Amino acid sequence: MTAEEIIAALNARFEGLTPKDSWGETSLFYNPGLALPNGVYFCTVKDHDGANDSASHLNRPGVFRLALGLPAARYEALFGPRPQRPSKGGTVATGHDFTALDVLIPHPVYAWMGWIQILNPTRASFDQLQPMLDEAHRAAVSKFERTLHRRRRTLG
Repeated sequence: MTAEEIIAALNARFEGLTPKDSWGETSLFYNPGLALPNGVYFCTVKDHDGANDSASHLNRPGVFRLALGLPAARYEALFGPRPQRPSKGGTVATGHDFTALDVLIPHPVYAWMGWIQILNPTRASFDQLQPMLDEAHRAAVSKFERTLHRRRRTLG
């Protein structure tokens, strides 16, 4: 699959997504009706290295990353305890090969927050991700609703 096909499939499957392109990354936020300034992160698709994120070697021709945040229990069921937050420009210490294609692994920078990645997923791998995408989407919806409720309560 291409990055564009994945973004289109996610937008077709999940309502309320708002894509935002910045720094060579497409972030998909859950933000129905643009009720919040940015919304809540659901997942990202990135196709190049950044100053603080180069462990996956995304600068290789045609390589991109699909990343999504999972609730702690799901992340830990897959990979065990979440690692410590790395120092700026560092990577998490999980022992994974962050350059491996079509392998679901912790995100090299944000695994401490429960984020996972897969580089260049095939259609079969993307299809296998659907339960995790559903779970990540439910988590984003829940966080969005809590944030919107707090905001409305604060604004009166």
